[in-house]
Amino acid sequence: MAECVNKEKNLKNCPCSYPGCEKKGICCECLRYHWKNRELPGCLFPPEAEKTYDRSLEYFIEVWSKKLGK
Repeated sequence: MAECVNKEKNLKNCPCSYPGCEKKGICCECLRYHWKNRELPGCLFPPEAEKTYDRSLEYFIEVWSKKLGK
């Protein structure tokens, strides 16, 4: 895993609640991991949706469509 000079700063704003996530605070690794799995990182989901740990693109679209009234 790459060293991240911004890790401490990133951790202050990281809403990921997944226990034991080794990518927490290392945004580029998190994004790379989730995108490879056709997912998005938890920070792009509203808090209630993030807690489900469903990071799928389909769930992202569903959640934000409802939230935006589309």
